[in-house]
Amino acid sequence: MPPQREDVPTRLRIMSYNIQIGIETQRYRDYVTRGWRHFLPDTARRGNLDQIASLVHGYDLVGLQEVDSGSLRSGFVNQVEYLAQQANFPYWYSQTNRKLGKFAQHSNGLLTRYRPLAIREHKLPGMIPGRGALSMEFGGDGESLHVVLVHLALGQRARLKQLEYVADVVSQYRHAVVMGDLNCRPESEEIVRLRELTGLREPLPDLHTFPSWRPHRNIDHILVSSSLQVELSEVVDYRLSDHLPITMEITLPGGIQLAA
Repeated sequence: MPPQREDVPTRLRIMSYNIQIGIETQRYRDYVTRGWRHFLPDTARRGNLDQIASLVHGYDLVGLQEVDSGSLRSGFVNQVEYLAQQANFPYWYSQTNRKLGKFAQHSNGLLTRYRPLAIREHKLPGMIPGRGALSMEFGGDGESLHVVLVHLALGQRARLKQLEYVADVVSQYRHAVVMGDLNCRPESEEIVRLRELTGLREPLPDLHTFPSWRPHRNIDHILVSSSLQVELSEVVDYRLSDHLPITMEITLPGGIQLAA
C-alpha cells in the first residue's frame, strides 16, 4: 500500500494594490493636471498597465482596487482581464460596484494562480452606494482559506458600518484574510472594532502607502487570522499609482490544499 501524502503547508504571496485606474501620479498637482484621465482615455494608460503587470507577476494572489472593467476612460478595456493576461494569471474576477454606463465602471479586481472554490459579491452599506466587498474561498476537501477584498468609503461613519458588515462575513471562518484600501489608519476606531469582532491581526501596522511619492499614511492594509503564519510584510516602492502596493507572505496550515 503506497504511503499517504502528508499535508504540506503552502506559502502564499499576497498583494493589495490601489492602481488608480492605471494613472501615473507623482505629485499632488497631478490630481489637477492629470485629472482628466479619470474621465477620458489616455494613450499612456496601456503602458502603465504593462508596468503593473510586470510587478504583480511575482505574486500568487492580488487584490486590486480602483480598476475599470471596461468603459470610455479605459479604452473599453477590462483592466482586470488585461492584467491577468499580461501577468499570466489563470483566474481573475472583477466586481463592478459603481456603473456609470460607457463613461466609467468602478471595480475591485482579483488575480489568482489558484482556483477559487467560490466567489461572492457583497454590497457594503453606506449613504452613497457604490462600495463593495469581494469574498473568495480557496482550498479543497479539507479546510479552506477565505479572503475578503474591500475598498472602503471616505467617511468614518460609513466605514464603521462597512467593517461591521465585513466582520459578520469573516467571523464565520477560521482562516481569513482581509485586504484593501480601507481609507483609515490601524489605530482608527473602525479597524480597532474590526479586530475586536474578528480576532484578525495586522503584524506590521506602520507600513505607509499613501501618497506614493511621500508616503506618510497607512491606509492600505492586510489583516490575517492568528492561524496564518506571517513570514514577511512590506510596502513595495513602486511609484505609479498614488498608492504604493502592500504585500504579505504567509504560510497556510497544512490542512489547506490550494487547487491550481
